[in-house]
Formats: sequence, C-alpha cells, structure tokens
Amino acid sequence: MMIETERLRLRPFTEDDAADVYEYLHEPAVNCFASMKLDSLDEAKEAMKQRAEDAEYYFAIELKESGKIIGEIFGCPEGHEHSEDDNTADTFSPCWMLNLDYSGRGYAFEAARAYFDYLFNEKGMRRIYAYTEDYNLPSQHLCEKLGMRREGMYMEFISFVNEPDGTPHYENTMEYAILKKEWRL
Repeated sequence: MMIETERLRLRPFTEDDAADVYEYLHEPAVNCFASMKLDSLDEAKEAMKQRAEDAEYYFAIELKESGKIIGEIFGCPEGHEHSEDDNTADTFSPCWMLNLDYSGRGYAFEAARAYFDYLFNEKGMRRIYAYTEDYNLPSQHLCEKLGMRREGMYMEFISFVNEPDGTPHYENTMEYAILKKEWRL
C-alpha cells in the first residue's frame, strides 16, 4: 500500500530506511517516543523489519524528490484485538513523528491529511483521536489544523521517562478528535 501526496509518499518501511530513521530516533524529540529510541544502525535495521510487517497502518514518510525518509505515521484501530463485532473497531488513534530538520515546512500536515483520508475513506474509520503532551505545541497545532477539536486534558496522565532520581516523570496529555462526518480537508 502506498499513499501519494504532492510532495510525499507514505509507504511501507524497508531495511534500506534504517539510516534515515536512525537520524531522528537516536534522540527522539518528545518523550512519548522514548521507548522507540534507537542506539545503533543495526538496531534501526531490526526495527525496520518489524515496521515492514504492518504495511496496513504503519508508513514511512518519504520525500518524493529525494527518496529520503523524514518521519513516520502509524497507529491501530481500537478493538483490533477483539472480535469483528466490536463497535470500537471504527475508532483509530494515530501517531506521527517527523525529523526535526524537516519541521515547519508543512510535511507533517500533508502526511497526516493523506493518512486521515486513507483511514476515513479506505479503512472505514468513524472517529480518529490523538494524544499530545501539553508542551508539544507543534503537535497541538497540527491537530487543530486538521480540524480536530480538543476534547480534554489529562493531568499527570502517563510517564514515558524518569526523573534524575529514578521516579516517573508524569506528563499532562491532551486529547484531540475528529469524526468522519466532520472531515472536510
């Protein structure tokens, strides 16, 4: 599966993408991706094999012009581990991550808009929601630009990293969402 936009391709990962992904995951920009940190190129190659297994919902964000991988967008439908009769299977929570060297150029919006179109129109999703930390202003702005509404703030919701003394560092998390009937981009 491949999704094309004016400047981007959203496509499955290959092992050849390891160096580009290592570039932005050797030091993840936000704490929620701390568990995805890569410590070596060999580790990145192994991670690419795992990402390639989920070609339905996990995409590399590739610049058409150069073939460079500048980020990724992924997620899974709610209820995917339940039966097909589960009504939550039409609800989806995506995540996106962009190499900071490519931020501020509209690539995240272009990729997310295409991904949301795919989810609503190809995969039959009814509702898409996203979490973002209160300090991650670019992600909040992206949610709003996509037409998502802020539905809530969870205080000290989750911990991705520890404080210097080893105790969990809890983060405030916002939830944004949009329904298919609201999708107009």
